[in-house]
Amino acid sequence: MQSKYKKLLLSILYDAIGMLSFVIPGVGEFMDILWAPLSAYLILKMYKGTFGKVASLISFGEEAGFFGTDIIPTFTLAWLYENFIQKSETIPQEIDS
Repeated sequence: MQSKYKKLLLSILYDAIGMLSFVIPGVGEFMDILWAPLSAYLILKMYKGTFGKVASLISFGEEAGFFGTDIIPTFTLAWLYENFIQKSETIPQEIDS
């Protein structure tokens, strides 16, 4: 399997782990305290450069439950950005002479 699809599967798994706090009443808040810094670290290692740093901050805030954002699939959205949006931004455009 190609590494980009392995990264997608990991992203989906990590998002599912982050959403477990909704499934386990009472334990979820405690789990978020542990998962927020771990998710920030994992996303920083998965996505390099400035994008990884920004994604790490977003992931930490989202998993810590800031602004009710705990349900956002940050890892999967980061994968989509890296594989579709970011790549289209780096494709050189033809220059008309």
